[in-house]
Amino acid sequence: MKLFTIPNIMTLGNLLCGCLGIVFVFEGNLLYAAHLIFLAGILDFLDGFVARLLNQHSEIGKQLDSLADMVTFGVLPAFITAKLIQQSLNQDSILTDLVPSTLLSQIHLPLIAYIAFILALFSCLRLAKFNIDTRQSDSFIGVPTPANAFVVAAFPLIIKFNPEYTFLVLNSTILIAYTLIMSYLMISEIPLFALKFKNFSWANNKVKYIFLILSVILLVTIQFVAIPLIIFLYIIMSIISNFLSINS
Repeated sequence: MKLFTIPNIMTLGNLLCGCLGIVFVFEGNLLYAAHLIFLAGILDFLDGFVARLLNQHSEIGKQLDSLADMVTFGVLPAFITAKLIQQSLNQDSILTDLVPSTLLSQIHLPLIAYIAFILALFSCLRLAKFNIDTRQSDSFIGVPTPANAFVVAAFPLIIKFNPEYTFLVLNSTILIAYTLIMSYLMISEIPLFALKFKNFSWANNKVKYIFLILSVILLVTIQFVAIPLIIFLYIIMSIISNFLSINS
């Protein structure tokens, strides 16, 4: 059994992004941590694509993928959210967590910020469930862990590049509510479409094309603020699409 195949190396790159991201959170650089989540997302997409291209599918690759995702898309977003909750309670220094700071090299979280680690726990449940759920070969049941990670990664970027929305991001009530709602959605039984194309016809992929078009429009018009909205749109469109298919 080959361990160091190209897809497995890419998956390990995903894991490395998660490890480095946690270090950056401890150093107070949430921007770098956020960028690493998006880089890991690219690697997470490409490792499966390369595995299919090179015919290098393996059971160890499947398990490795979940282990890497647990760190990068489960633990790291929880750390970022905890730091944002902490920062929301200290509005005198809104942007301190976006750049390295020796003052922030040691994390002293208020008790309420530990609620954020529910994201890590439910990400673990989500990934374990996904691995044994045969219904999720062509679609998803519950929100995928990368979707949650991308939303959380968008928060520091919104503070930096769309500061007019900082009041929404650095709000402990909103962050805690997001944590609880997204944790539930990750293990829910809500059917969600996957962005996999068996063919490229409009008739068979109408919902996917509409979603992609709207996502591009949102990204162009409101930049990083679009990322949470895109994930919300993804959930809503999946629910509507599933409802219409059941009642058609």
